[in-house]
Amino acid sequence: MSGAVYNSAIPNVIPNSVNRALRPAPSLRVAVRLSCVLLGLAIAAGAADWSGPEQQLARKIVAATGPGAVALTVENRSTLGKRDSEIIQNGLRTALEGLGIRFVKTEQSAATVAISLSENPAAYVWVAEIRQGGGEVAVVMVSAPRPEGATTTRESVPLSLRKIPLWTQDDPILDVAVLEENAAPTRIAVLDAEKVALYRLQAGKWQQEETLGIVHARPWPRDLRGRLIPGRDHLLDVYLPGVICHSTAGAPQTLNCRETDDPWPLVPAALSGGTFSVFPNAGSPSVAIPPLGAFYAPARNFFTGALTPGVGKFRTVSKFYSAGLLPREKYLLWLFAATDGHVHMVDGMSDQATKLDWGSDLTSVKTACGAGWQVLATSSGEGNGDSVRAYEFPDRDPVAVSAAIDFAGAGVITALWTEAKADTAIAIVRNRETGSYEAFRLAIACSQ
Repeated sequence: MSGAVYNSAIPNVIPNSVNRALRPAPSLRVAVRLSCVLLGLAIAAGAADWSGPEQQLARKIVAATGPGAVALTVENRSTLGKRDSEIIQNGLRTALEGLGIRFVKTEQSAATVAISLSENPAAYVWVAEIRQGGGEVAVVMVSAPRPEGATTTRESVPLSLRKIPLWTQDDPILDVAVLEENAAPTRIAVLDAEKVALYRLQAGKWQQEETLGIVHARPWPRDLRGRLIPGRDHLLDVYLPGVICHSTAGAPQTLNCRETDDPWPLVPAALSGGTFSVFPNAGSPSVAIPPLGAFYAPARNFFTGALTPGVGKFRTVSKFYSAGLLPREKYLLWLFAATDGHVHMVDGMSDQATKLDWGSDLTSVKTACGAGWQVLATSSGEGNGDSVRAYEFPDRDPVAVSAAIDFAGAGVITALWTEAKADTAIAIVRNRETGSYEAFRLAIACSQ
């Protein structure tokens, strides 16, 4: 059955009337169009043009790989937001496809390309790590200026820095060494001005095993610093200003101390004299890490700057409080937190001084996370206490890769040393509210 049909008495009258009623006035149409234009201009002004660095990096990658099948990963380690990161990743893929790259799974690829979107204080830095078969790893990079008004607040950070409490006491702690551990430390040594105390974890509580006295003829400097280094054929060595002590090899334990200006070791035991990958992945270029010692000023709280055997052509650097190392493909980059308030970057051929918003304590760790090597550095929160953050160095500028961690009681960090295994660090903190000293292990986790 067909439906009813209604004929309009005057054709097109109703549609035209409705159209006129719905059609905006000329002045309103102009205003709407102008608003759309202004909105488009605002969006365009707020959007950064990444096509230039995308094309540059794509050309550098293809110059190394040639056209063909590639397994690609892109990781945002910068403060870029999710939207910009996705735009850049899509742009890089389009640029690479335009140069003859086909994206496949790793097992089907002739080359793998891992791109990190990093940054420094002046610009974004994009680094591509290229692996082909069993050959050497190639690294290419480009920089992209920050858009005007860009902020440096990261939506998320790729690594997390964790603090694990080890020990607390009223007397100042100079250092803590973990001597034995299973899932957690089970035996530790605690260094203060006059002794090394050994503790063992029993039934969930630390029990003191013995105390090893430190013999010294001269008074200590006011701002005393010291280090504990586990020994290979004995329990441990103790480094203090103008004094070094070695423990006996067997029981009962004692310390043999002597006055000396022998250097303190700067390279953790697990790294000293070895060869290690620059990146954490298999097949990465490797670099040798020779032992390095620094002479400590016996009446002060810093290193004199004299090194043995040295870093490249440098046998002396600026006086410094602390140091850390970062392997590069063909050399070691040493960072020194100098007494002049700068961080000196020494690569064996040059000494580059830069001013960073860091404190006087820094060190480095080797992990399976991120670039494989991170620098832990302190910064002062003034009344809120000190904090520690993890950084990586795609080139010579630090990129924050963890959130900052702070300490209860507006804690002030008095020491920061890499542990013997080189993958964690010890932080000694003075709690300003209680006056006590606390020791923490700092460890990096690969994801939050």
